[in-house]
Amino acid sequence: MNKVPVMTIDGPSGSGKGTVSRAAAKALGWALLDSGALYRLVALAGRKAGVSLDDGAGLAPLAEKLNIRFGSGETGEELVWLDDAEVTGAIRTEEAGNDASKVAALPVVRAALLERQRRFAVPPGLVADGRDMGTVVFPQAEVKIFLTASAAERAGRRHKQLKEKGVAATLAALSLEIAERDLRDSTRSASPLVASADAILLDTTGMAVDAVVERILEVARGRLSSQVE
Repeated sequence: MNKVPVMTIDGPSGSGKGTVSRAAAKALGWALLDSGALYRLVALAGRKAGVSLDDGAGLAPLAEKLNIRFGSGETGEELVWLDDAEVTGAIRTEEAGNDASKVAALPVVRAALLERQRRFAVPPGLVADGRDMGTVVFPQAEVKIFLTASAAERAGRRHKQLKEKGVAATLAALSLEIAERDLRDSTRSASPLVASADAILLDTTGMAVDAVVERILEVARGRLSSQVE
């Protein structure tokens, strides 16, 4: 872990960390860890196995043995497989996000996924997207970013994404879901959502994605001048 440069990008739901992390990883030519996808996959595996999402003892073995694969389609779109079944759409719903937040609050599930997440750190480098990447999973990361955005901005972004996908949703309902997830993520006993003391805080409210990515790449170039072109 210490020999491979790591950039962590943490933040609450809707802060833009997923989009920004993918863009930064592509620009740097680094590997990407979407930790949220792992928790969504654990929740999906639990539902398929008939395990309650509050049953840590039942979910932990599933988390340890997840048979998953990440890839891309012909046009570069993200694809995710669980037990050889393509589940990309299934894990990107609002329900899947809420399920992930629930299982992520279980200490035994987080412990079961810790080393698996660390194994994503491979040369030439890793961009790790999540909620505890800079505090727990990669505490020695050279570059740590914590993204924020107003609650209204985050709900608006999610509403736009769902609308583009043809999914019906209201801003009021999305705002409530985001508030509930923020509370659950920030108050859980295991690895609560909090900015690392040495992270750079970046409020993305009103910022274009390209501007956020460029700011993050500037930070990376400054701190990893010998490893980033």
